[in-house]
Amino acid sequence: MEATITLLPGDGIGPEIVAEAKKVLTAVAHRYHHTFHLPEYIYGGAAIDELGDPLPEETLAACLNSQGVLMGAVGHPKFDDPTLKVRPEQGLLRLRQALGVFANLRPVKVFDALADASPLKPERVQGVDILFVRELIGGIYFGTPQGRTVGEHGREGFNTMRYNEMEIRRVVQVAFDLARKRRGKVTSVDKANVLAVSRVWREVAHEVAAENPDVQYEDILVDAMAMYLINRPADFDVVVTGNLFGDILSDEASMITGSLGMLPSAALGEAGGVGLYEPIHGSAPDIAGQGIANPLATILSAAMLLRSSLNLDEEAGVVETAVSQVLAAGYRTRDIARPGENVVGCTEMGDLVANVIAGEKYG
Repeated sequence: MEATITLLPGDGIGPEIVAEAKKVLTAVAHRYHHTFHLPEYIYGGAAIDELGDPLPEETLAACLNSQGVLMGAVGHPKFDDPTLKVRPEQGLLRLRQALGVFANLRPVKVFDALADASPLKPERVQGVDILFVRELIGGIYFGTPQGRTVGEHGREGFNTMRYNEMEIRRVVQVAFDLARKRRGKVTSVDKANVLAVSRVWREVAHEVAAENPDVQYEDILVDAMAMYLINRPADFDVVVTGNLFGDILSDEASMITGSLGMLPSAALGEAGGVGLYEPIHGSAPDIAGQGIANPLATILSAAMLLRSSLNLDEEAGVVETAVSQVLAAGYRTRDIARPGENVVGCTEMGDLVANVIAGEKYG
């Protein structure tokens, strides 16, 4: 196969972790005789600093003309001022909209070797394998009207949570399609007891469930789901929800694994579209350049790209197995290490995974 994968290193630790994912993709290409073109483009805060735009036109054009996009992370404390006109996150939202990626897939899986790293008891996290499907380009983050004003009681801010039937139906159907390939269960999360938008969500979700009777289905209110993720996380298979709830719940669930540094994500649109892949953690500027970042979430995001955008299931599985083998051998980056364990840096962890893919056991 010949494919172009656009790399967006971004800010903070982004360049370091994307470099390790690039190394792994190169190892996959060599092993399976593929040709992967891996051009890099400026993006995020780095692009603001250089060009005044978090998503320059050249970068966007490259993304639209590739088979998949792999990015690091964006953001820096100097852009945290909410009154700034231009911020790195604006580039991410524009990119998602331009690619039409409406379904955000966030797997939360506890590796056996890391069960003790979870803040929950090992017996509670054993067997946890949840796939969150978060609607990504609608809801309160994009609904209008939104803005701020000054009213009788001072400053006011307002946002609108809005979903239409098409937006709900397509993302819920994605959840059912994925569940059919997994353990056959979909959980839809809403706030239908309070929000009108959630009552529409639930009505449409029930219609989709009726069209997919071979898959088990349930509704859970978002506040209850927040509790269930702590006291019975292994009960869930595919969880589908809106943009705001999915953002919060998937971050909560990520801590079940013990580290954000282990969790990849994919953002997918209609069949044949360009997928966007990224780790769910932030840019961590406080450790940037120190060589201690965990690249595994980005490497696992690259595996998701191989599977979902290039239809290379075997190659994706090889990457995931290599990560499991390296962890089982006792190698850890600082964020997932316990006292006495073998701590390696960002570059060495990437080397270890790439070497396993190449058939060289642990370098």
